[in-house]
Amino acid sequence: MTDLASLVRIPSVSADESAADAMDRSAAAVAALFADTCLTEVEVVRADDGLPAVLGHRPAPAGAPTVLLYAHHDVQPAGERADWDTDPFEPVERDGRLFGRGAADDKAGIALHLAALRALGDDPGVGVTVLIDGEEEIGSPTLAALLDRYGDRLAADVFVLADSTNWRIGVPALTTSLRGGVNVVVDVLTLEHAVHNGVYGGVVPDALTALARLLATLHDENGDVAVDGLVRGPADPLDLTEEQLRTDAGLLYGVQLIGTGPLTARMWTRPAISVIGIDAPAVDGAAMTLVPRASAKLTLRVAPGDDADAAAEALVEHLHENAPWGAVVVTDVGKSVQPVRVRTDGPAYAAARAALREAWGTAPVDTGVGGSIDFVRVLAQRFPDAEILITGVEDPDTRAHSANESLHLAEFERACLAEALLLRSLAP
Repeated sequence: MTDLASLVRIPSVSADESAADAMDRSAAAVAALFADTCLTEVEVVRADDGLPAVLGHRPAPAGAPTVLLYAHHDVQPAGERADWDTDPFEPVERDGRLFGRGAADDKAGIALHLAALRALGDDPGVGVTVLIDGEEEIGSPTLAALLDRYGDRLAADVFVLADSTNWRIGVPALTTSLRGGVNVVVDVLTLEHAVHNGVYGGVVPDALTALARLLATLHDENGDVAVDGLVRGPADPLDLTEEQLRTDAGLLYGVQLIGTGPLTARMWTRPAISVIGIDAPAVDGAAMTLVPRASAKLTLRVAPGDDADAAAEALVEHLHENAPWGAVVVTDVGKSVQPVRVRTDGPAYAAARAALREAWGTAPVDTGVGGSIDFVRVLAQRFPDAEILITGVEDPDTRAHSANESLHLAEFERACLAEALLLRSLAP
């Protein structure tokens, strides 16, 4: 736990251009930790002036497979300090959990791989490659270049990505699908300049009201996404109840869930659109004028089986077609991440299920995740014959990307045991 705490103290926020020094320190610290394991070579690498990653390797014994262990050392911004109970970059253990930015997502993944390798000692029985990404939280923009440069050294029979979540405390999970995603910024313009709302109000539309009406068209009366042409699929409902979901999400009393159909399908195999930011005059100091321009940033989550680029085009078309009162709409589409389904019928997947069952004392479940990890798609394309296992140490109360992110320490211990058992079972 000491190593994890030391990593949490480094504010390796990849989205913050001023945090370059912290990113370098974080990569160096991670490399030093893995250099003290069975790996025979460890180095900090980067491609196309990207942020630093850590690459380590130990050759496979004759007849043994190679397993690549993936995690990432970059983290999300902390957000408002007032929202945290403690300093986000000073780890604090409380009530069986470790709190801090990156304590779970995903510096715990790094600590997980370290613990498994240390448990196996100098002879893990398999070849081991470690890749600790430094750009996952910003979409791994130089990952393709990194694979082009180091592809031969990253080839593996099995990939273990420790960047997901378990079903709940006491019930492990393997993630078998991920939604894709894309951000779209929409600007709405109605005037060349601001004008007095007492003089022109009631006849001239302001951009902020037009934007609000446009955003309201993205969902129907039930809260389902109302953009045509998006893929929707089924999902195993498992045993998730509305009561459990409301508790996990921290939903306020009286606030209704949105959408229709099974809860897991709404989260894993159907599209979702959320407004994650708006540019408009602040309430304090707002003038008595009609606002000429307003902007919003939207996140579209794309269901497995859909194409993220085509889905983004459908969203853009919807925004332009539904502009109220002839308002001018301008859109800017960000980099897309494609959705993924992984195969679950290979021997490594069976071994992982057995290892999780032994570590937890209960059978794991197969789940989807509503978020996106572009690295999975890239790996699947580059190494089509490899098995990809998506594991994790998070739980429904981890609050990844949010204030008071935390790691359940007992679950973390079980995850460490499971990965060590998995690696041992893959040895011939």
